[in-house]
Amino acid sequence: MTTIAVIGGGRIGEALLSGLLASGRAARDIVVSEKMQERAAELSRRFGIRAMSLRDAAESADVVVVATKPGDVAAVVDGLVEVMEVSDREKTVVSLAAGLTLGWYEAKLPAGTPVVRVMPNTPMLVNEGMCVISPGRYAADQHVDVVVELLKPVGRVLTVGEQMMDAVTAVSGSGPAYFYLVAEAMIDAAVKLGFPRDSAAELVVQTMAGSATMLQRALEDKASSATAPNQLRYAVTSPGGTTAAGIAALEQNGLRASFFEALEAARDRSVELGKQSN
Repeated sequence: MTTIAVIGGGRIGEALLSGLLASGRAARDIVVSEKMQERAAELSRRFGIRAMSLRDAAESADVVVVATKPGDVAAVVDGLVEVMEVSDREKTVVSLAAGLTLGWYEAKLPAGTPVVRVMPNTPMLVNEGMCVISPGRYAADQHVDVVVELLKPVGRVLTVGEQMMDAVTAVSGSGPAYFYLVAEAMIDAAVKLGFPRDSAAELVVQTMAGSATMLQRALEDKASSATAPNQLRYAVTSPGGTTAAGIAALEQNGLRASFFEALEAARDRSVELGKQSN
């Protein structure tokens, strides 16, 4: 069985640990390393896994998941290099840290190290994440397959070329925040219409949850997946009805153009941050 070391005990690292254990992976095959000792002890107690130093965690693992903040990655990689240079055991390095390219890792790690870059998103905290992966030049199919199996318990997994990662960051990485902003705006609008805020929140959130479920089921039908949002919208929109009036107002106020601009702005910022990090 593959042994996994998760380096970093933040929310994303914790979500991955939870998903791995919930999927049936044995606690003895998972270790965590976290520079804050109290946090490391907390994760060890909660999940029944071993908390180790970076060196010990890296030595024990077949797969090392770097789930720290970007500013801490360089120190982590320096520690990995010290272990990997004297190890006779191949280790796959998986990066969940934003902005750092495959080339950055490959230049620092021992030659030939398989590296897989991952852009997760926060819904992985409830096992509904969208994780997008890009394999490095030394990552063969078997390495990619291992990473896909690690991430499946916390949501869906898609593989793309690294040149798409900045766009992925804009769409699914930042996407939850756009979704929450729309929910917030709808709740505020419902309050203006006269609803108490608690009732407004229940109306909006359940409507979004139900609509997302319907859309997900439609997307699973490959024959109609590309047009599913359009088809479902048409099904709700009667000619000359209330929904048509509301959608017309949204379009007149530039909703679609605003999303185009938002995603482009997020993509461009991701490119800038990547250049700064590298």
